[in-house]
Amino acid sequence: MDAPHLLAGLNDEQRAAVSAPLAPTLVLAGAGSGKTRVLTHRVAWLVQVEHVSPHGILAVTFTNKAAGEMRGRIESMLGVPSAPLWIGTFHGIAHRLLRLHWRETNLPQAFQIIDSDDQLRAIRKIIKSLELDESRWVPKEVMWFINARKDEGLRAKDLKDEGDPNRRQFIKLYELYQEQCDRSGSVDFAELLLRAYELLRDRPDVLSHYRNRFRHVLVDEFQDTNTIQYDWLKLLVGPTGVPFAVGDDDQSIYRWRGAKVENLQQYRRDFPGVQLFRLEQNYRSTGNILEAANALISNNTGRLGKNLWTSGERGEPVRLYAAFNERDEADFVVNRVRDWTLKGGRRSDCAILYRSNAQSRTFEEALLAARIPYRVYGGLRFFERAEIKDALAYLRLIFNRVDDASFERIVNLPARGIGTKTLDTVRNYARANACSMWQAAGACISELGNRLGQSLHGFLVLIEQLDQQTRNLPLHEQVDHVINATGLVAYYKQDKGDRGEAKVENLEELVTAARGFEPDEAAQMPALANFLSHAVLESGEDQADEWEDGVQMMTLHSAKGLEFPIVFMCGMEDGLFPSQRSITDVGGLEEERRLCYVGTTRAMKQLFMSYAEQRRLHGTDTYGTPSRFIKEIPPEFIEEIRPRIQVSRPVYVPRSSGSGRMEEERPGGIRLGQRVRHQKFGEGVVFNVEGDGSNAHIQINFERHGMKTLVLGYANLEPV
Repeated sequence: MDAPHLLAGLNDEQRAAVSAPLAPTLVLAGAGSGKTRVLTHRVAWLVQVEHVSPHGILAVTFTNKAAGEMRGRIESMLGVPSAPLWIGTFHGIAHRLLRLHWRETNLPQAFQIIDSDDQLRAIRKIIKSLELDESRWVPKEVMWFINARKDEGLRAKDLKDEGDPNRRQFIKLYELYQEQCDRSGSVDFAELLLRAYELLRDRPDVLSHYRNRFRHVLVDEFQDTNTIQYDWLKLLVGPTGVPFAVGDDDQSIYRWRGAKVENLQQYRRDFPGVQLFRLEQNYRSTGNILEAANALISNNTGRLGKNLWTSGERGEPVRLYAAFNERDEADFVVNRVRDWTLKGGRRSDCAILYRSNAQSRTFEEALLAARIPYRVYGGLRFFERAEIKDALAYLRLIFNRVDDASFERIVNLPARGIGTKTLDTVRNYARANACSMWQAAGACISELGNRLGQSLHGFLVLIEQLDQQTRNLPLHEQVDHVINATGLVAYYKQDKGDRGEAKVENLEELVTAARGFEPDEAAQMPALANFLSHAVLESGEDQADEWEDGVQMMTLHSAKGLEFPIVFMCGMEDGLFPSQRSITDVGGLEEERRLCYVGTTRAMKQLFMSYAEQRRLHGTDTYGTPSRFIKEIPPEFIEEIRPRIQVSRPVYVPRSSGSGRMEEERPGGIRLGQRVRHQKFGEGVVFNVEGDGSNAHIQINFERHGMKTLVLGYANLEPV
């Protein structure tokens, strides 16, 4: 393939980047601007035009999927196998280096890679061997400390305790953990990168070999590199290499994972004379969506700067919906999905994006009620999440002592010293005597010895106490008491990362689910039993299969790299998005704004943003204000679907008709602010009406059931 053919189909900026002189290069690639295309064409250009050997090219990505996609495109363009090229993730390339140089890195030839669960178990054993209190020296915190230091390129010997006894103990645990890994020939994920860096740093012969071989190093998603990844790249490239970095500082959203957007600026300092190319033509979104995104991200400081544009249509404005509460928000989204499909669109064209996983529950319930299939992308449905199953297992055992599956799930969660041998004893007794695990546990206490017997007895007493304490409480108070009294909330709070916080939020959202639960009165069972049955039914059905046409649901972080014709960005309230903890932190707020930018640029044709005036989330009622990110988008790009209604002013202000009379009547003789009665939901007040005639959607705040959106033609409302 000759040079003209290699550049065919590229725009001017893409062509300039692909055919750039052999010098350090930075391609600032905006959302939807074709960065993967530029990377693959650059590799083909190097091979076909610059006559670089495929053996001399190293391409680093952040996911195996991206590496596979790049490999496939290059093979297609060159017409030859891409095997000689080293294309892979940072961890994949580091692993290959360590396998090739196991002797130089003091590893056994058959070293094993351990995942985070194995790492946590190893740390827990060390804490136990030192007879330390796990409630103070939390294994997950120790793991976080070790991995964060490795990501900074630091060994235990490099750290100073700074006179802090707690830090001294963390350093000691790091040292003992690494000694254990070295003895057993184990390597964790952070160790892969650190040891690969040390290999190049400490062995000049190895470094010289790879510098001579990989003169051309291409890096995708450069804004997501952390300290050790950047240092490794810089060391490998050295003074003679030709780095080609592609990234977007406006899409750096992994600060909490150690990513340093500053590396883009550092790259320009470390490699003087870097050629800078900007890919600003967007092939995904309409002009109005892009202008809204540009205006939003312009509020961040220290950007390298770019402005997305499109030669396509201007498109529709960003539509903003002010919901009364989270249920009204979910109903609004469901109705818009229904409208989209009635016009011939696919359900899978629609994506619901949210900041917190806990927000998904309300949308799941609304989609289930509407019989619309959906998929939760990059995560589990609400009732399938491990922490929710843990809480439900406690509730099930409280309600039904012969539930063996629940007994086994929670008997040692949080840890209370009941191990595998103890459980085997109980299990064998239950099998031999044809009784439940609960009954067997009571019978086995005496033969287990003092310590184990006391631990098991303590668990049985806890369940009995919870039963007594919660029996006469309302359902949501039962759930709230159980998740706290069992120690589940405290247990998940020990994980200081985002995962721990998300699990606690989900447990609190379970309380909200219980508060809003409407029991099936025909079932004639206690509210708790009814709720537990509801959870089981929701956890396994109605989620769209991989190949089924279903609405896509995901967090904003999970949406990066994806695109959808219609996007709903929900929960746009200060304190939720941006999150409460980021509002007072400049760096955190700018990252949240980048996350909002990422969400905005996922939309191809239509973008809806919504916020709720009142929201019950994580078990707490809040009265939110619209997100500051909404206010940062100029009004000319936004169309408000329902003007915000303040509690402090009348619900409805009559409009003057052309004849001078005050117009209050709405479709079907319904007035805003009117009191009506519904056969199922009872009495309520009309808050809003959308549309005309029998298809109009009416929002009613019912005294017993809260806000509901009904179709006028089917509601059979009676004026009170």
